Amino acid sequence: MSEELLVSVEDGIMTMTMNRPQAKNAMNKSMSHAIAEAIDAFEADADIRVAILTGAGGTFCSGMDLKGFLAGETPVVKGRGFAGLTQYSPAKPLIAAAEGFALAGGFELLLSCDLVVATETTKFGIPEVKRSLVAGAGGVFRLPQQIPPRIAMELALTGDHFDAKRMYEVGLINEIVPEGQALEGAKKLAARIACNGPLATAATKKIMQEYKTWPHDEIWQRQQAIMDPVFVSEDAREGATAFAEKRAPVWKGK
Repeated sequence: MSEELLVSVEDGIMTMTMNRPQAKNAMNKSMSHAIAEAIDAFEADADIRVAILTGAGGTFCSGMDLKGFLAGETPVVKGRGFAGLTQYSPAKPLIAAAEGFALAGGFELLLSCDLVVATETTKFGIPEVKRSLVAGAGGVFRLPQQIPPRIAMELALTGDHFDAKRMYEVGLINEIVPEGQALEGAKKLAARIACNGPLATAATKKIMQEYKTWPHDEIWQRQQAIMDPVFVSEDAREGATAFAEKRAPVWKGK
């Protein structure tokens, strides 16, 4: 694993820390590939239930490394997109813990996560138009899916920064915490998810991500196909048994 991405696992939660603080965690090729590798490890380990993506040095990610861009380097992983993530969604939940700035590609990286914890001082934006560029890592179509379209249009066309309070008001952020506590807040949120049945959690995420693309007359059928394996799993029986016995369930992921 690259030193530009620090990875740790504790209590079923993986923490991935973008580690280029001298460059405000600007995304380069090697860090993109490191994130893709970490996501593969996250997916492969059944004992890891939730992952958190954060940045070192008080910044989430300031976007693409422009020095690398000018040198011909592209921070894109084939099949995974910018930062090894914007074109791929892991089956398990992924939380962004954002301090400082989440701008341009860094904001698009945040939009690729399922949940967001930010601080009172975090700034968000896709300022590409100010440099005659386009937010092509998903920002211009993901943003209006996640916040009101007119607010998304304002962000995209002005290129201005929005603060955490405004992003919370429009529904992009799950929780605002004091400066310096984004990772701690994300870990608390992750712990609330990690204690739940892993099969049910993955199925729930899959349905919530995909239902908008399903034909209206197939929604119930397609949901049932995803749900059925969960309801006949060992974990489903364990959940009911643990409830009856008034104890914490012991999940097997099968």
